[in-house]
Amino acid sequence: MHEMGVAMQIVEIATASIPADLIGARVEKVNLKVGKLSAIVADSLQFCFEAVSRDTALEGARLNIMEIPVRAVCNACQNEWTIDLPAFTCPQCQSGDITLLSGRELDIESIELAEEDN
Repeated sequence: MHEMGVAMQIVEIATASIPADLIGARVEKVNLKVGKLSAIVADSLQFCFEAVSRDTALEGARLNIMEIPVRAVCNACQNEWTIDLPAFTCPQCQSGDITLLSGRELDIESIELAEEDN
C-alpha cells in the first residue's frame, strides 16, 4: 500500500509549510489534487493520513481530495478530450500519438489552519 508513504509525505510537507510565526497552529484541512492515473485509493489515503498524523499539527485535519480527470491532446490532429475509458487513442482520428495533459497529479493545493481562540 503506497498510500502510507504518500500520507507520510503529506504530513511532512504540510508540517514544514506552517510559517515559523504560526508553529504550534493546528491544521484544519489539507486540499489535494489527485489525478485518476496516480493509482491513489482515496479511502486508503484517508485512513493512512489519520494514522500518521497522530500527535502532529495535522491530527484531526481533514483531507479534501479533488480528483483530476485524465485529459489528452492528439499530436496528429490537435483534438483535446477527457479520457473516460482505458482507450488511449484519439476519438477523432484514431491516432495513438497522444500527450497526456492531466491525470497524473498528486499535489498539495493548500493547507488551511484553524483559527486561534481568543
